[in-house]
Amino acid sequence: MLLASLMIASLAACSGGNASSGEASQAGSAAGNAAASSAAQQSGEKVTIELWTDDRHDLTYVNSQIDKFNSTNTQNIQVKLTTVTDNYVNMLSMAKSSGTAPDIAGMSGGEDLDMKLFADSQLVLPLNDYIKAAGDDFEKATDCSKHVFEGMNAVDGKIYWVPTAVRSGTRMIYNADLVKAAGVSKLPTTISELVTLAKKITQNGNGKYYGFATTSSAPFVRCFEGMAEKSGQNRYGYDYVNGKYDFSGYKPLINEFKKIFTDKSVLPGSSTQGVDAMRAQFANGVVGIWANASQEAGVFTDQFPVTKFKWEVGEIPTLDGTVKGALTAMPQKGYMIMSTSKHPEQAWEVIRFFSSEDFIKGYCEQGYALPYSDEVKSVVDTAKSGRINDFSLKDYESVYPVAPAVTIDGEDMQTVLWSAIMGQRDVDTAISDLNTRYNKALENDVAAGKVKRLVIQDFDPMHPSQGTIQYLSK
Repeated sequence: MLLASLMIASLAACSGGNASSGEASQAGSAAGNAAASSAAQQSGEKVTIELWTDDRHDLTYVNSQIDKFNSTNTQNIQVKLTTVTDNYVNMLSMAKSSGTAPDIAGMSGGEDLDMKLFADSQLVLPLNDYIKAAGDDFEKATDCSKHVFEGMNAVDGKIYWVPTAVRSGTRMIYNADLVKAAGVSKLPTTISELVTLAKKITQNGNGKYYGFATTSSAPFVRCFEGMAEKSGQNRYGYDYVNGKYDFSGYKPLINEFKKIFTDKSVLPGSSTQGVDAMRAQFANGVVGIWANASQEAGVFTDQFPVTKFKWEVGEIPTLDGTVKGALTAMPQKGYMIMSTSKHPEQAWEVIRFFSSEDFIKGYCEQGYALPYSDEVKSVVDTAKSGRINDFSLKDYESVYPVAPAVTIDGEDMQTVLWSAIMGQRDVDTAISDLNTRYNKALENDVAAGKVKRLVIQDFDPMHPSQGTIQYLSK
């Protein structure tokens, strides 16, 4: 992201002028590209729309739908899909600077992308006018007017991508046979009870299987953050009411969660293994409990099919067993038009196809994601969508406003928290270090005009997206 930020900043500087002139330049470029594309289309030439995505799990369905679009659309449009497997956001930035950027970039809420930086640097086109012209069908299929998340898919009211589906928050996915053998009929509601269950499964396993598995990457963050959110702590340490970082509430969570490691209830090697390696271990019956979100429905059905035991899905625990904050549900499967596209009108037609009720319905019925709009929810045949139904959203799941993307000096939150949980550093020292460095970075970046301070004085942790957002320049 540092490389991407530097490249985008360079591009922004090269664009010159103030914001209004940059917007005018972007609009003029887009209009010129649209006119050229229209002329080519009228001449009967095929217009190829380059689409990039970093999703791999859904390629069978997506490719079949692209084949359908390519063979049936009457606008001479051909979609070419490229899957970018590594450093997706950086690759988009570098492609822009080298003139090889796609027309469309697939996007989801979980991407490590600074939407404001991309928007301010005119790397992507706002979609508001396209959405307005698309009318009721687009609105019904996507509920786009309800799914505008500042800093995630929109900046200053300008919408850059529209989510068409949603990924659940983190769940506990467990081997029902091992849990039952431990004398438990359902997952515990507190972290302390989870520690006890993991220890009992490990003792029963006697070196053949273990109570818990995780990695030092995304699954760990989703699990730990999920427990923090539901316990009423600041998401990613950001205090929305006061507009600063405060990781102090993480202390009791760290102290409880680390017991799973000190009890040696975690599968050996978890800290150095990748996500798929841990998934494979769970599927082989070597792990009692694995935590991740709704994408695991497809993983344990197709990629690593579980056939040796009965697996179930339960809710993640909290500190005291009660829910005091919303669990993050992540908007998925949206599409941005890159500002360098020579065919923005045709690119939008492709986006409309991917955002149609038929496409989304089929996508959800394949079990790739959960439906996000009321219209699609009403038409999806859940009998076809398999185990993803076990991950259906809870009434306490929501979307949090995006905290300022600050440039910290030193190790990030994930690295520090992991080392504290692993007992490699003192918990109080780790929290103090995070508070100091993150707030210093925030103050520096606000003073430099790189970010604005996000403040929500009426912030409600149970309804985080409903507060009154303010962006302050000091």
